[in-house]
Amino acid sequence: MSQSLKQIAQTLKNSQKKVQLIYAFNGTGKTRLSRKFRLLVDPKETAEEQEEQEDTGIEVMYYNAFTEDLFYWDNDLDGDTNRKLIIRPNNFTNLVLKFLKDQDLDGNIASNLQHYTNKFLTPYFNGNYSEVSFSIERGDDDTLNNIKISKGEESNFIWCVFYSLLEQVVEILNITEVEDRSTSQFNNLKYIFIDDPISSLDENHLIELAVNLAELIKKSNGLKFIISTHNPLFYNVLYNELGLKKKKGAFMLSKNEDGTFNLDDKYGDSNKSFSYHLYLKETIEEAIESNTIERYHFMLLRNLYEKTANFLGYPEWKKLLPEDRQLYYNRIIQFTSHSTLSNEVVREPTHPEKNTVKLLLDNLVNSKYWKEEVES
Repeated sequence: MSQSLKQIAQTLKNSQKKVQLIYAFNGTGKTRLSRKFRLLVDPKETAEEQEEQEDTGIEVMYYNAFTEDLFYWDNDLDGDTNRKLIIRPNNFTNLVLKFLKDQDLDGNIASNLQHYTNKFLTPYFNGNYSEVSFSIERGDDDTLNNIKISKGEESNFIWCVFYSLLEQVVEILNITEVEDRSTSQFNNLKYIFIDDPISSLDENHLIELAVNLAELIKKSNGLKFIISTHNPLFYNVLYNELGLKKKKGAFMLSKNEDGTFNLDDKYGDSNKSFSYHLYLKETIEEAIESNTIERYHFMLLRNLYEKTANFLGYPEWKKLLPEDRQLYYNRIIQFTSHSTLSNEVVREPTHPEKNTVKLLLDNLVNSKYWKEEVES
């Protein structure tokens, strides 16, 4: 049924589903939909209304292209030395940055940024969190200060600011007793709308981001999430991680020639639609062939086992491991694919662990399980 974006936003708002995942091609209207949704849930526009909101608490948080526009560069054109990213003050950034400063979360932002970009790239907030400078710190004479980072790194940084906030918000709202929470700022928060946070990530990190976001969503109590994307792989990972095949919370947004829109239920197996299994298999095979296996490949391997088990209806992915050493291989995969958001230094996989990746991949793709799935 053809609808306006405002009507679709109302449909999303009225839904009782915890997660609504939307796939749409670029230019369809995802960003405008997120804006319409925000104005529908929280129509405050004047300075007075925004000031009042700081006291009563926000009802919706969203990440989209407008979020990125709140950050802009001062390139120090005269001196060409003191380059910094300025954070435009508004109701959202004032709330976010004050909270991040009060909670001393700049370290979380830095570790997330380094994980998705460059392990030496370090952001520094100024005293009131109104601007950020960046350095490349290798611990030697090659340290570079006040650099201008790439557009992709900038987008990643802004996402890491949002994600670091979201992590803390989920943790706070999961505390049942309101009086026991460290802040009351988020007591009225109901909705999180995320539109395409992955435009500059390579495919391996894209998978990690989707898996981590899905885990955070599953941990959350009370919040409702709307996520829109044009990226098939990002959509597919979230679809599977959140179990939306059974919950029927996936949609396709399309635009009609008359300017109206359709939000249709997306049925069918997403794995087949986007060849997710084959992509994971090829990614792991390339790493084996080039001897470049890293820690995240264990996560991809586990992901492959999980999706195959889910597709075939097995209650646990561990059932697909070699029967003679099932417990041993399960421990290796569980330990090596542990959360990548840890602040601890992660060692490189050992040679025997790398050999295990090949062994377990061969075990899966050469078994009756894989053949059953491919032939289905």
